[in-house]
Amino acid sequence: MEIKSITFYDHGFMTQQWAFGGQHDAEKFDATIKYRSGLYNYLIDTGSEVILVDTGLPVGFPESAPKENAPIYSGRCVQDYMDGFLALGYKPEQVTKILLTHRHADHSGELKSFPNAKIYVNADELDAQELKGLNNIVPVHFTDGAYYNFPESQKIADGIYFIKAKGHTDGNSMIIAENEGLFYMFQGDITYTDEALYLNRLSIFNTAWEDAQVTLDRVREFVANHPTVYLSTHTPLGPENLAAKRVIDLENMPEPLPIDEIVFKAETGKYVCSICGFVYDPAENDGVAFEDLPDDWRCPRCKQPKDRFNPA
Repeated sequence: MEIKSITFYDHGFMTQQWAFGGQHDAEKFDATIKYRSGLYNYLIDTGSEVILVDTGLPVGFPESAPKENAPIYSGRCVQDYMDGFLALGYKPEQVTKILLTHRHADHSGELKSFPNAKIYVNADELDAQELKGLNNIVPVHFTDGAYYNFPESQKIADGIYFIKAKGHTDGNSMIIAENEGLFYMFQGDITYTDEALYLNRLSIFNTAWEDAQVTLDRVREFVANHPTVYLSTHTPLGPENLAAKRVIDLENMPEPLPIDEIVFKAETGKYVCSICGFVYDPAENDGVAFEDLPDDWRCPRCKQPKDRFNPA
């Protein structure tokens, strides 16, 4: 088995408030403390199958313009997800399975680009707008019982398990692959940065808070008892952990590295939801500027308030 990472955004940041402030006490955290951010997905080559964990943002998705006080900035687009996939030496028709951690656009953007793949999705996510029109969905009902301390799982292939991980969304899931004595844990947004895993902190956004804490507690229990390489979507620690086969040691949190220099760009007038990826374009809304929307306006897709949007 080979596991590879796909980088499509890099050199971003997130604030401590964003990464740790989910237990409704975000004001306790220092907004000036920032952690590295980006967007990274993964590929599993079993030798007989090519399996993707999530499929990035859609080609042509507008890049966010960084602001100094933004709670999260995913970074600059270094390549489209599909270019990153192709650079690994594979063709779309080789992909047999896609394992979706959850519905949001930075995880589901290119599902349509893999014609021969079955898309495995937690059955609780099937109403997602991002999945409309796809006829190759395989609902996961977690029929295989417990996987270690996780009560609900489904075996996808030898050594690869789809695990219910409710919290970030109602249908949030994660994947664990076993290889050469290590457990590779692919988690979408259970945490946004590894420091939150070490410190047992929830991020700023979850749809089911109690479930999110239960999931995080189970993840921490698992990594404390099994040699686990933790593979995240929103921090370069994900691909770095993979490259080094770095096992999580909850008793010894690595020193966080400083964020990269941020390059500021001109804004387009479009705004992007930092949670689900919905794009507000004034040209599609009678020319109404985002700034002129009512203060109580919310994202049409995930119902988040205006302050969760970043300029593009």
